[in-house]
Amino acid sequence: MRIINNKIIFLGFFLILILCCDFSKDEISNELKFKSDPLGIASNIRMIYTDSTKIKAILNAPVHIDYTNLSLKYSEFPEGLKVTFYDDFQNENNLIADYAILYNNTSIIDLRGNVKLISHDNSILETTQLYWDADFDWLFTEKKFTLQSDEYDINAQRLDTDKEFRKFQTGKLSGTVLVNEN
Repeated sequence: MRIINNKIIFLGFFLILILCCDFSKDEISNELKFKSDPLGIASNIRMIYTDSTKIKAILNAPVHIDYTNLSLKYSEFPEGLKVTFYDDFQNENNLIADYAILYNNTSIIDLRGNVKLISHDNSILETTQLYWDADFDWLFTEKKFTLQSDEYDINAQRLDTDKEFRKFQTGKLSGTVLVNEN
């Protein structure tokens, strides 16, 4: 009899606890939505990156959405961006993409849609997606790309290179490359 009384008391306590807590689906949904809302949204932005009073890059974008309030911190550029980079000799290199995501913890930038990198010597890299590791100035993609300059005209699948294209690996390569004989 004692076990039955304890079960009845526990069941009664549990029912009172449930009836006192009135969580509606809308309240839970709003709470979850708040956690995924961006920290901020900016329009027509222009960010200037400097190092030791030298301008290193200028980023222009129609829309910037900041999600650095989430556990996976990132910033999104849903309407594309244009970045002008300056080397040590103040030569301009331009990067254009239709869409981009910057993953803050890793400094990896995922560029998508009509990605075009135009260097100061008029070399042009074009692809549909390009990852840029900003910490190591490294570029890579598994997508098809074209790379054109005075010295080469390359079509390939997969690219893994430094920003100067000195260390260059690719796969399924076709095109022409100018080679100097010594």
